[in-house]
Amino acid sequence: AKAEMLIRRPVAETFAAFIDPDLTTKFWFTKSSGPVVQGKQLQWEWEMYNASTPVTVKAVDANKRILIEWSGPDEPNTVEWVFTPLSDDRTFVTITNSGFHGDAASQIQQAIDSTEAFAMVLAGAKALLEHNLILNLVADRFPAGLPSA
Repeated sequence: AKAEMLIRRPVAETFAAFIDPDLTTKFWFTKSSGPVVQGKQLQWEWEMYNASTPVTVKAVDANKRILIEWSGPDEPNTVEWVFTPLSDDRTFVTITNSGFHGDAASQIQQAIDSTEAFAMVLAGAKALLEHNLILNLVADRFPAGLPSA
């Protein structure tokens, strides 16, 4: 599953938004047990959904790449961020989630859900970094009070 977006900010600033929980909590998860540092074990929480996931930080290449392993519905899978500077003030961010498990239908659904979720994460990061806006995209994806499907 892949989501990509241009963010009109320098690569160092864009990269920082994904490793510094003080920034990341403005557009993605609500709590983290610490910053994204290679070799660290973290816990990310989405308090509005009473959900959390353990995260193992596999690699951090400053301003270039982040690689994590986190819990999937059945087994762990990996997420990789690649930061490509296009100029001094433009960064192209690619997020790839891979290693889905289960039968074909389950893997397809996981890929669809992941692509949707990471597209919202990138849009939220873009709004924050380019316009200092907090859009609450992830928080508002599944509002309380909706009838169950």
